[in-house]
Amino acid sequence: MAPLQNGYTNGALTEQSMLTNYRFSDIPSAIDIPASTFDSEVEISLEELPDDPTELCTLLDNEKAAKNFWVIIALAYAKQNQIDHAIDILNRGLSSLAQGVTKEKLGLLGWICWLYMLKSREAPRVAPEGQLVSEARTKDYYLQAATSTLNEASRLNPAFPPLFLARGVLSILRASLQPPAKTLRPGTVDTSERVESLRQALKCFDESAKSFGNRNIMAILGRARAQYMLGRYAEALEGYQEVLIKMPNMRDPDPRIGIGCCLWQLDFKEQAKAAWSRALALNPESKVANILLGAYYLYDSSRHATNDPAFGSLYKIAMTQYTQKAFKLDKEDPMTCAMFGGYFLLRKHFPTVEALARKAIEFTDVNAIASDGWYLLARKEHFEGNAARANEYYSRSDQARGGSDKGYLPAKFGAMQMQVKTGDYDGAKFRLEKIIQQTKNPESMTLLGALFAEEVFAAQSSPLKEDKSAEVKKAISLLESVRASWKDEKKKLSPDESVLLYLARLYESGSPDKSMQCLQQVEQMQLAHVPDTARPEDIDDKETVTNMLRENLAPQLLNNMGCFLYHSEKIELAHNMFQTALNACVKSRDRDDSTDTDALVATISYNLARTYEAAAMPEEAKRVYEGLLERHSDYTEANARLTYIALRQSPTDEGPKKMAKLYELESANLEVRALFGWYLSKSKRRVANIAEDHEQRHYKHTLQGYDKHDRYSLTGMGNIYLLAARDMRRDTEQDKEKRRKVYEKAVEFFDKALQLDPKNAYAAQGIAIALVDDRKDYTTAVQIFSRIRDTLRDASVYLNLGHVYAELRQFYRSIENYEAALSKDRQRDTQILACLGRVWLLKGMQEKNLAAMNTALDCTQRARAIAPEQIHLEFNVAFVQNQIALLVISLPETQRTLQDVQAASDGLDEAINTFSRIAKAKHPPYPRGSLEQRANMGKNTIRRQLERTLQSQKEYEEKNATKLQQAREAREAELRRREEEKRKKEEAELERKRQIAEDRQRLIEEAQRVAAIRAEEERAREEAEYTTDSETGDKVKRKKKAAASKRKKKDGEDGGAGRKSKDRSTGPENGVYSDADDQPAPRKRRRLERRSAARSSKYKSSEIVVESESEEGEEGAEAEAGGANGASRDVGSPVSDRDEVEDMRETAAAGWDSEDEDEDAVVQRRRKKATLRIEDDEDEDEGSEDESGAKKASSASPTEEANDEDDLFGDKRGDEGRPRW
Repeated sequence: MAPLQNGYTNGALTEQSMLTNYRFSDIPSAIDIPASTFDSEVEISLEELPDDPTELCTLLDNEKAAKNFWVIIALAYAKQNQIDHAIDILNRGLSSLAQGVTKEKLGLLGWICWLYMLKSREAPRVAPEGQLVSEARTKDYYLQAATSTLNEASRLNPAFPPLFLARGVLSILRASLQPPAKTLRPGTVDTSERVESLRQALKCFDESAKSFGNRNIMAILGRARAQYMLGRYAEALEGYQEVLIKMPNMRDPDPRIGIGCCLWQLDFKEQAKAAWSRALALNPESKVANILLGAYYLYDSSRHATNDPAFGSLYKIAMTQYTQKAFKLDKEDPMTCAMFGGYFLLRKHFPTVEALARKAIEFTDVNAIASDGWYLLARKEHFEGNAARANEYYSRSDQARGGSDKGYLPAKFGAMQMQVKTGDYDGAKFRLEKIIQQTKNPESMTLLGALFAEEVFAAQSSPLKEDKSAEVKKAISLLESVRASWKDEKKKLSPDESVLLYLARLYESGSPDKSMQCLQQVEQMQLAHVPDTARPEDIDDKETVTNMLRENLAPQLLNNMGCFLYHSEKIELAHNMFQTALNACVKSRDRDDSTDTDALVATISYNLARTYEAAAMPEEAKRVYEGLLERHSDYTEANARLTYIALRQSPTDEGPKKMAKLYELESANLEVRALFGWYLSKSKRRVANIAEDHEQRHYKHTLQGYDKHDRYSLTGMGNIYLLAARDMRRDTEQDKEKRRKVYEKAVEFFDKALQLDPKNAYAAQGIAIALVDDRKDYTTAVQIFSRIRDTLRDASVYLNLGHVYAELRQFYRSIENYEAALSKDRQRDTQILACLGRVWLLKGMQEKNLAAMNTALDCTQRARAIAPEQIHLEFNVAFVQNQIALLVISLPETQRTLQDVQAASDGLDEAINTFSRIAKAKHPPYPRGSLEQRANMGKNTIRRQLERTLQSQKEYEEKNATKLQQAREAREAELRRREEEKRKKEEAELERKRQIAEDRQRLIEEAQRVAAIRAEEERAREEAEYTTDSETGDKVKRKKKAAASKRKKKDGEDGGAGRKSKDRSTGPENGVYSDADDQPAPRKRRRLERRSAARSSKYKSSEIVVESESEEGEEGAEAEAGGANGASRDVGSPVSDRDEVEDMRETAAAGWDSEDEDEDAVVQRRRKKATLRIEDDEDEDEGSEDESGAKKASSASPTEEANDEDDLFGDKRGDEGRPRW
């Protein structure tokens, strides 16, 4: 809050002003009442007043005392908190002045009204328990009395100014007892009784302020208070600030308190704290400032997690430094009682809580504080388990703040908790959804999500399976929203483990990965709370440290994580997690002896044994199961797993014995009955009549006698009918119809199983198989199998997909699925190997691919090696060998080799022997005649064809062997020739690069030599330009004489080469100009170009003439030559024209002239070269142009002369035509 300056430094008050600002400070310690009979006065002490004011009233009445004496004595009693006596005195005074003037009566009535209102502030809000409502002196009672008194005064003079203020305060007090207005529709005006009372109060305060010229501070305060109660916090803030500006020393009431409350409601919490702190600094005994600062620190502590050190320190400040002090100042203050009650509620001092809550309810005139009191009582009853009374108090707390859409959210939440506790879930969900629509409260969303989750879990455990997918989505959406709110740093919400655990269970079946992530987040939260004393030291391996820390976590959490790892086939990680969970059980028992960890140890040990089974360690698994049975002999699941291991290890001896023993002991256990059905399916012999099938009888008995909804038995019955329909005859239409009905019967069982468990993948797989076998609907079957594959990681799914893709002639996909089925711990499954060999065979026959046929042969031979006693596997090998022989015969010579033909011939001989041997078997897989026919065909026809094929292939390969050798030799020779050419090219390239490097080095050396010569010439030129002064002996620059104009001469007799002559001119610096023109030659603006554009490849040398006159003329001529002949090339140049050498020279010139190129902005000046040309008639015209060029060149500045030296490598094209000296 900004400091205000009104005569005091930053609002500071003097000590005297602080002491003179208390209420009743103007009441004297004694008063003298004049006597009517004697000329004297009666002194009455106002500090030691009698308990009964009757005598004082009689005295005042007898002495006909004036109104002010009655008022002072009444206020003296009020000062001592004897307000009832004060009211009685004023009423006696009013009776005494019955015949007095109206103004005096109005004054007394006004004082009586104010005292009634003061009395109402201290009276209880509701009648105390055990007292009749009619006899109770509540706030409403005193407000009615004040209203009656005020009405009486208004009848005397309704325009009496002090009555406006009293009427406004009375309206505010009356509004504080009325319930808050309910939520209105947008655009409607609130006409509730409370709002109308506040509007009346505003009107009264405005009239009071107007009547006093806006100088009535109490009227301004009242107006601000009314606006605050109407929710107009910004306007109320302006009112309180106006009071503070006009009366900076006002402390009772303190406008800073109102300013802080307005700022708090406007969400300026820190500024509100500053205002209250200032109020407390001015009045350390202010109970209101103390309790409001305590409320601020409570709010500040709520923004931190309970395990945050800042929370404890802030909460301690709120309670001990401020709330406790406020309570000591006034133990009856409602707000202090409400806040202190919350502290004792946490300490579970319930009697103290009830006493403080009752005080807050009874004595407050603020609805919010009354709501807090009812909430404390509700929480207390909630803790004590009294749901009915708790629900009643929660409702009262909500209603005190408006109820319905407004109300008190914690009270609403508590009421919904009571509904949940009493089983009214629908009512709780309805109210929670209504709250969430208004505000995204995390606690409400958590509770509603938990209710939906519990509904889903109850449906899962119910025998009647209901579709709860909508509830699952709602629960996940709500809980995920809460989870996302944790990431908002502004809200400072702490993650809740219960939310993550609910989400983990909801994701368990549909999204196990997300479920695992939730559990891992819970794990991290619990690891963060592991004390430092339990953390290992001097261990660098992070995994070891993590496992040791996990032993301090909840075993249930570790067990669930291990289960998810097991289902995701991370067996080793699951094994480690279960082992850690067992160690955690031991530590948990050591920390708390009362913890029953026996059941946990049994469950985790069972899961550990399952990981041993999955890791192909049956002996370790048996050891764990046997240990479990030693501790718990009735552990049926462990006994069943031991029996299953025995059946796998000894299917004909020990396994059946254990199975019979287990079935005899636990025949009513559905899990045992399912295991027994599996055993029958593996050990029975197929029969034509379904009714005679032992497995079918067993499942039927289970469904009829134990559980008609047993999903395993229903699925097993479907499989039995499915296999029976597959083996039925289909020769006639009658046979086909009978077969179709059996398929329908199988589908009925599968459909019933799916109704009970929509996620039963085995039942869905059965329906897909029926679609393929009966209706040939491969497309739909592929879709079903693909969906099943995502949920059921079993070899049967891949096997069925392989079958369907094989029927669809998609051999690559079929092979892929068969191989996936083999990888699922089924490497020795003869059925899968046989199917894989069949697909490779079909692929090879379709593509006429001998390699595919050989792969098919390999698969069938592997299957035969695993089960050599099965005759049909031997037939498969022989059949593939026979097909390979036929394929080799049909292939052209170019697509086969002699080795292929020989291998096919050997395989055919083996196939012939196999067919003959199978035909003689007791139970051949096919009719003997067909087998013998195949053997005879191989002996007679195919063998002779193979012999001819072998002979032709041998001749073909011998014939082509020479051609192949010649082609190979020719190819090798060609390769050698290419390598030799490549080597020669590389050598030539190396030689060329070497020559270029030598030329480059030679050019660099030449450039350096020329540079040295040019430097020497430059020094000679400078020496020639300077001379010794005869007077001083110093070196001074030689003065140049003005050059006489030269005329161009033409020698016509000898026909010699003419030379253009120009008038010499000096620059303007010397003040001398040419004879041809009295004015300085204008400097020619040249177009700036890069030197590389006019670079010459000719090398030249120049010589400097020292004589001043000739030098000027030469330089002027050179400038002309550079401009006129810059683009020409002298064909008579003696320099070599080799391209590579030219390039090297240009490179060296560019490098040497880099300094000049960096200053392209300076106009270049070229030296004139002596050109040898034949003079013609046009020389006269050219002479004038040359003169102009010479003048412009001669007018160049000294800076240009210094910067424009001749190129070393003929960079300026105009130099090319000049002969060497």
